[in-house]
Amino acid sequence: MWKLLQNISKNLTLAIPAMMLAGFIFGTFKDAAFLKTLIIPFTFLMVYPMMVTLNIQKVFEGGDVKAQILTQLINFGVVPFLAYYAGLIFFKDQPYMALGLLLAGLVPTSGMTISWTGFAKGNLAAAVKMTVIGLTIGSIATPVYVRMLMGTSIEIDMVSIFKQIVIIVFIPMAAGYLTRRHFVKKHGEKGFKASVAPKFPPLSTLGVIGIVFIAMALKARAIASDPGMLGYILIPLVIIYGFNFAFSSLVGKWLLPRGDAIALVYGSVMRNLSIALAIAINAFGKQGASAALVVAVAYIIQVQSAAWYVKLTDKIFGPVTPDAEQPSKTKPAKQAKPAPDDRKESPKSMVADIKKILFATDITPTAKYAARYACAIGNKFDAKVWAIHVVPDLLAEYSTGAGVAIKDGGKPEEFNREAIESAEKILEERIKTTSEEVVREISFCPLSKDRIMVKTGDPVEEITRAAAQGDFDLIIMGTHGNQGIDDILLGSTAQGVIHASKIPVLVARPA
Repeated sequence: MWKLLQNISKNLTLAIPAMMLAGFIFGTFKDAAFLKTLIIPFTFLMVYPMMVTLNIQKVFEGGDVKAQILTQLINFGVVPFLAYYAGLIFFKDQPYMALGLLLAGLVPTSGMTISWTGFAKGNLAAAVKMTVIGLTIGSIATPVYVRMLMGTSIEIDMVSIFKQIVIIVFIPMAAGYLTRRHFVKKHGEKGFKASVAPKFPPLSTLGVIGIVFIAMALKARAIASDPGMLGYILIPLVIIYGFNFAFSSLVGKWLLPRGDAIALVYGSVMRNLSIALAIAINAFGKQGASAALVVAVAYIIQVQSAAWYVKLTDKIFGPVTPDAEQPSKTKPAKQAKPAPDDRKESPKSMVADIKKILFATDITPTAKYAARYACAIGNKFDAKVWAIHVVPDLLAEYSTGAGVAIKDGGKPEEFNREAIESAEKILEERIKTTSEEVVREISFCPLSKDRIMVKTGDPVEEITRAAAQGDFDLIIMGTHGNQGIDDILLGSTAQGVIHASKIPVLVARPA
């Protein structure tokens, strides 16, 4: 079941149309009125998981001020009015369809803003803040915009809409915040991001497809009597998204650096359709199904257009660097493979025969202390020493911080290229300096800049994996011992490696 939900999350462009078709078939042959009782449960299932992984504190971080201001000006000064006037033109006599267009343009931004910004090699930190700020402002401003723009066309109960937004957004947000605090306290921030946060987005997807099914089932007979309705809905949506991509691209290209410009595009184009869908179907009674249908169709346009835009990013903004798509000059992963004759320990021997040592470093000053042990033990046993450093997966961290988890299917090294190259340079310099210092006391230090591995991901997982795959005899690493109550004796990474590794681990703590 869990794998099925994960696959659905990764294939919304197929899942949404499939559920629309299923809802249409069901609603055509069955009375779908009873499905209204499922709207609130599916709404909560859709919104709450997203709020658990949303890091609200991101809104208070500084930086990217210009990009943030421009994004929100587009989000609330351009897109809603574009959607409103498109509704006047295309749905003049169908006000609730026009309402659907307006809702689809009112609440920025979805968690996929971070994902697509990462795929296009944009500024992930800026995208996270745009997501949190846009969602918060949009939830508060939506009733005001609906009343101001649609009040003459449909009956607007401001109190009812505010009440629904409190139920749909702010109660799940508060519950999500408390849930996040509980799991972070229990597992730590790293543990939460690695093992807890990825479980929530698929649950949100289940809520989305459930609401889409209900909305389609409730409108099925109306669509059956007018089959061209869906095609007609697509036209204004294509115009709105096309204009939004073009306008935000021009603004970003003229006024912002490349990374911020890409974040601005996805921070304004990617609307939070889950919230829009929930408002449509909860706040406007039976007629809300018409608005929800428009929002459901918007899902298809939004995801498809976002994917295509990634392919055009370099043509619009230029590449990240001239060699951005070239592989790293060093290829440490291949060096980790053991030579066939590296292991010469006799099964009957009671003496440890150490031929390969993996020195795990976080390239902080305290790691130099552990490096001395790597050199000394390597010299004593005439062993070769590899150095490994793990760069955090920025895309995964930022994504889980804003409501969506990116765990599989991507290439983390592409999103972290700058950090990887920086770590390689620092490691080369540190190894050179350490080796020179050690050689003053002993004849040889087996640390070499030719045996460097820089990985991306979770440090515990990458270190233990490299040690096992490289057939190492010993892991040497340092520790700070200042990560919290649970890590008084050992740092969290060292503690994790000791528990996970089947290879002996030597932990060197500075005096």
